[in-house]
Amino acid sequence: MPTKVYYNSACPVCNAGIKDQRQRMEQCGIKDVDWVDVHNSPGTVSETGNPLEQVRERLHVKDNSGRLRIGIDAFIYLWQQTPNQRWLANLLQLPVIGSLARLAYNGFALLLYRWNRALKH
Repeated sequence: MPTKVYYNSACPVCNAGIKDQRQRMEQCGIKDVDWVDVHNSPGTVSETGNPLEQVRERLHVKDNSGRLRIGIDAFIYLWQQTPNQRWLANLLQLPVIGSLARLAYNGFALLLYRWNRALKH
């Protein structure tokens, strides 16, 4: 089962980040990832078990074993798969750094989501 990345292309920041991550992974030969744009295919969020607005706000990744990872944990999973980004995944798994990263991601995601809604993205 391929990894599935659920992202919101209507958010310009999110879309740019996903394009960069996708390119990095493909350059490393990682091709068994389904990139699911919930803006263009909103019905696909049913695969996550979460509401559309939650998936629009935070990155969701269903790994190859079917485990759902959300937010910073989703990024950590993708970085673990990407050879030149494993150091970042390892860094963000350290107890204090990981907690701070989770808080920062959640705060930034909420603000970015509100900004996108205000601009009708």
